[in-house]
Amino acid sequence: MSYKKEELNESQTVLTEFTFVAFSYLQELQVLLFLVFLLIYLLTIMGNIVIILLIKLSPSLHTPMYFFLVNLSFLEMCYTTSVVPQMLVHLLVEHKSISIVGCAAQMYVFTILGLTECCLLATMAYDRYVAICHPLQYTLIMSSRVCVCLAAASWVTGFLVETAQTTWIFTLPFCGPQQIHHFFCDILPVVNLACADTSMNEITLFGVSMLFIMGPFLLILVSYVRIISTILKMPSAESRHKAFSTCSAHLMVVTLFFGTALFTYLQPRSSYSPNTDKMISLMYTVVTPLLNPVIYTLRNKEVKGALKKTMASSDN
Repeated sequence: MSYKKEELNESQTVLTEFTFVAFSYLQELQVLLFLVFLLIYLLTIMGNIVIILLIKLSPSLHTPMYFFLVNLSFLEMCYTTSVVPQMLVHLLVEHKSISIVGCAAQMYVFTILGLTECCLLATMAYDRYVAICHPLQYTLIMSSRVCVCLAAASWVTGFLVETAQTTWIFTLPFCGPQQIHHFFCDILPVVNLACADTSMNEITLFGVSMLFIMGPFLLILVSYVRIISTILKMPSAESRHKAFSTCSAHLMVVTLFFGTALFTYLQPRSSYSPNTDKMISLMYTVVTPLLNPVIYTLRNKEVKGALKKTMASSDN
């Protein structure tokens, strides 16, 4: 069975379960996929924990940029954990089901963290803008209180907006067959299963995406236009390289995250493809959280220096 219902009377039913069919056609490869995704998940968790501990243990990294990076690393661990463990279980069991309540809970967590990351990446871009374009006022503008307020605003925005949107989605009636052509409860695959007019939900989703995905993206774009303009005016090649190196890691993370998010949530419904959506979703739920600590470690001299110093002190 692909879905389960509890009978109330002859005319009413209450849906209690969805079934995922994302990897059903890959029966022979499911054990291999389990091992690959498990390895990626463990490396993601360990990599982000290393980043957090390294920043906490290194006084030289107690700056606004790394305060936001701690928030990002913690968010990435929660983000991937909201999806990957369940996917791993479903790769090993025959009945790949999730209750309606479980599906709603997963969508709440996933969407809240996704929108929070959009806002947090915009905040990090603003931090780099102030550091490079207004270096003399940096410590005054980016005080500890301001940093906490900006981080808190990112989390609160994600929570309020996506709690409202996800609650609205799960007021829709769902009728079988309840096969979700995905590996987790993402918005579009779930909305497509509703047996009601979802045009308002789709318009709202597009509006929220435009405002809270394109909004932070445009803020990042404007910040980097100003940053690049300032860097190009610097007198020496060494100062230009040093300035750009402080924001290159963030720029790569922004490209990875927003590239997949914009493609997924701003595409017209007519061009929606479940298979393409699954591949893009694997990128931002599995691959990107792994690459973030790698990028910040390899592309950032301060982090590499702190890591070497920490490892050297532990050897002694």
